Amino acid sequence: MNATGTFYRHFSSQRMEGMLSGFQSDLWSISSEIQTLQQQSVSMSVRLKNRQAVRSHLSQLVDELVVPGAMISTILDSPVTEQEFLEQLHELNNKINFAKELSFRETLACSDIQDIVDRLKLKAVSKIREFILQKIYSFRKPMTNYQIPQNTLLKYRFFYQFLLANERTVAKEIRDEYVDTMSKIYYSYFKSYSSRLLKVQYEEVADKDDLMGVEDTAKKDILHKSGFFSKPSLKSRNTIFTLGQRGTILSPAELEGPILVPHTAQRGDCRYPYETLFRSQHFGLLDNGCREFLFLCDFFMVTGNSALDLFNCIMGKTLAMFLKSMSTYVSDCYDSIAIFLCIHIILRFRAITAKRNIPVLDKYWDAVLELLWPRFELILEMNIHSIRSTDPQRLGVLDTRPHYITRRYAEFSSAIVSINQTFPNEKTHTLLGQLQVEVENFVLKMAAEFPSRRDQLIFLINNYDMLLGVLMERAADDSKEVEGFQQLLLARTQEFIEEILSAPFGGMIAFVKEAEALMEKGQLDRLKNDEARITQLVRGFSSSWKQSVEAMSQEVMRSFTNFKNGTSIIQGALTQLIQYYHGFHKVLSQPTFRALTVRSELINLHHLMVEVKKHKPNF
Repeated sequence: MNATGTFYRHFSSQRMEGMLSGFQSDLWSISSEIQTLQQQSVSMSVRLKNRQAVRSHLSQLVDELVVPGAMISTILDSPVTEQEFLEQLHELNNKINFAKELSFRETLACSDIQDIVDRLKLKAVSKIREFILQKIYSFRKPMTNYQIPQNTLLKYRFFYQFLLANERTVAKEIRDEYVDTMSKIYYSYFKSYSSRLLKVQYEEVADKDDLMGVEDTAKKDILHKSGFFSKPSLKSRNTIFTLGQRGTILSPAELEGPILVPHTAQRGDCRYPYETLFRSQHFGLLDNGCREFLFLCDFFMVTGNSALDLFNCIMGKTLAMFLKSMSTYVSDCYDSIAIFLCIHIILRFRAITAKRNIPVLDKYWDAVLELLWPRFELILEMNIHSIRSTDPQRLGVLDTRPHYITRRYAEFSSAIVSINQTFPNEKTHTLLGQLQVEVENFVLKMAAEFPSRRDQLIFLINNYDMLLGVLMERAADDSKEVEGFQQLLLARTQEFIEEILSAPFGGMIAFVKEAEALMEKGQLDRLKNDEARITQLVRGFSSSWKQSVEAMSQEVMRSFTNFKNGTSIIQGALTQLIQYYHGFHKVLSQPTFRALTVRSELINLHHLMVEVKKHKPNF
């Protein structure tokens, strides 16, 4: 039993091992099959993706290779202005580019569509060329507002882009035709406009005799001797040295206002100074130039130097014509205010184009300034020389009132200073400084012609006061010109006050100054024996000061053309008189003179001040 049991157990164990071994083998087989299936699945997935990618690419390729019937009919039959034509042109451009790309790769399928694409391209180029040239030719019709067809072209700017990409010879033909057309249009327009503008300029303009230092009689004598003394002068003519309302042209409202219409001005018999015509002409140039430059950049797709070169091809002839005509006019112009206003018009226009970021006129602005600045400086130098060489004895009868040469300078200097404030120029300051020196010297030379110092001082004060009055209307209070003449006026006014006080009160003033000097040295006793002199001074002042003050006031008001200035001088003189009398009181209160009985006859200082106030004029 034991042996049999043992056999059966051994047999069962072997059988179990066999079964397990078989099962393990089956598992390895299944695992291997699963791996194989997984590999096959991955491979199938990759093949599927590749096929999908190829299908997508082939689908896109087929789509690009197919030329739809709608595209063909639209390109062939639709007007270029139709939106559908523009859309199909974009599509055609894409197919042309795609066909080029395929041809680079040597794709055989490309040949299937190349012929039809080329035919459509030729048809589109032909229609676009005809349309754009027709628009360009429409610019040439008289009275045409060329901005309208320009705006139309901008709506179809893709047309030129299409030509540039696909038919450069036609693109160049169109560009050349546009340049030639617009160059002639601008030149013709501005040449005609400029010549018509000159017809509404003032007939009488400044000439080489219209200088500050030229005497008034010179021109009249020339006219009289020439037989033209009966020629009437224009009532509306501005004076040579006065700014008047001319400066308003630099205000934003007028600077960028509508341009002049010459035939309208002629019908109204209106006349204008040169700077007004200059402003109108150059604002027209600025306006058209900026618009043209933006059109060129937008439509012809140019930037940088290419844009500048294209603009110069169109506007170069017009700009050269402007410079030539301006050079001719300026070389014979003697109206320095007109030239200076033109300089500042250009400076402001240059700032406007810089703000708009449009550089095409920069070189032209510089060229104009190179013409105007030397002429302005030359005219100033001529005026400086004319004042320096003036002979006072040829200027007629002596008169203490402000001289007309001084007035010319004052008007002119205030005009230049006020214009120059926005764009200061050091050369202008230098020339004005030289002019001021010559005017100061001239005023002194003229004053020296008067025999009495009193008349000399009246002349100087009247001229300095007038100069200040005119300058302060326009110039800043702290300008060099104003400061210089204020100092001169103050010094001469103080001298004049001493002069007019010396006649009625000279004795008392001399005594006060002498006594004060001795007091400082402690030597006042040297005057203790001057009782008779002191008595005469005290009684003389008390008896005549009222009449003397009255006479002095009347003389001052007669002598000075500016009442305000005359009043100021009288008040200054009376104030100075009180100070001297106060000094007289102070001297006589010293121990040396306390015993003098005449001290009781001195007028009370407060009472004198009250009485003096009654003699101050009220203006």
